Parts: sequence; C-alpha cells; structure tokens
Amino acid sequence: MIYLSAKGLFTIPSADSYQDNGTHTFEPYQVLPVQVQNTSAYSRDRRMNPTKTVYMVYYRATDGSGYEWSDRAITRELGQETVKEGVTVTRRVLSIPSDHTYITVEPDQTAESYTAGLRQKYVLALALSAVYISVYLVIWGVILSKRRR
Repeated sequence: MIYLSAKGLFTIPSADSYQDNGTHTFEPYQVLPVQVQNTSAYSRDRRMNPTKTVYMVYYRATDGSGYEWSDRAITRELGQETVKEGVTVTRRVLSIPSDHTYITVEPDQTAESYTAGLRQKYVLALALSAVYISVYLVIWGVILSKRRR
C-alpha cells in the first residue's frame, strides 16, 4: 500500500497541466455490462471469481462537443431506468492537452481542488499504512521483549 500510495502521489499531474473546458450537460444514452476486477473482502471469493460484472450508464454531452462520461449503476434495471428518464447531469471537463485526455468532475470542482483531493487521498493511505506498520513493529517488540525476560 505504501508503494502504491507513493507512486500515485508522485504521478498526480499538477493543477497547472489541466485546462478547464467549462461545465457541460450530459445525457444518458446506454447501459452496458463491464467486467471489472473483483475486490471482495473474502479471498476465497476473489480466487473463485476474479472478475465481476457491473453496469455502466454512459452519458454524452448535449452540446455536440464529443465529451463522454460514465457512471456505475447498481443494477441493469436501474441503469435502464436512468436512460429512459433521460435526466441530464452537469459536469466540469478538465483536459490535459499534452496527453489529449480529459476527465469530468463535479461542476463546483476546479483543477486545484481536484488535485488537492487526490493528494489528500494518497497521503491518507500512506499515513494509515505507516501507522499499521508501526503498530505491528511495536507489538512484535513487546512480544520479543517479554520472551527475553
């Protein structure tokens, strides 16, 4: 976890590398099943079923800009209901021109708040991992010191 957190922390693009392309309105247009890695808490379940099917609702920008966004649906039926209702969603589009990629975030977020949130998430994971290892080492130290007596 420490390695993944540190790697994530050092690979976050700076807020300056994002270009704010404004807010766009997205409408749902289809629901598709997608295979994802099973991250179940039970190792036997992960071994027996390494992947699982989830349903994604796909949205496209109503202004014809070509932006797309997807969101996870709890069930296929709820995803289809979302598409049928056609409720639009407003999202802010942040792009990285050098990579020709973009992400969508909540409309009130900026590139700065987005990168700060990512940084906070990785630092928290790093700190929790360090605390876990520290507690583990302290417990082993206590056990070893009791054995020596």
